[in-house]
Amino acid sequence: MAKEYSRTQRVADYLQRELAGLIQHEVRDPRVGMVSITGVNVSRDLGHARVYYTALDTESSDEATETTEALNRAAGFLRSQLSRDSSMRSVPQLRFYFDTSVGRGRHLEDLIRRAADADRALGLRDDDPADTE
Repeated sequence: MAKEYSRTQRVADYLQRELAGLIQHEVRDPRVGMVSITGVNVSRDLGHARVYYTALDTESSDEATETTEALNRAAGFLRSQLSRDSSMRSVPQLRFYFDTSVGRGRHLEDLIRRAADADRALGLRDDDPADTE
């Protein structure tokens, strides 16, 4: 039997879609820049939502501090826009966090590529680097 798609997951998916559009089109703060919403976790009581984002040319949460502050300051505005456009009884409180998993993924990919190049230089690998892409 398939697992039921929970209400919290449906709300999280809705928030992710809507926030991506709202941030792109409605938020005018220049500190926000090019932001992509990577995930949303909603509490079981639907009262709070943790919104994870990445920003273009930002690798660490230290670099994203200004963007995080700007998004958290705009959370009330975003919440009011969501309540206006949705049929939800109440919209969760929004809290934004920088998603470091994308930067870690790029770092791991770079480490793997360097290790494969070192193996090729030592003659331990015969495969063509174009095959891995």
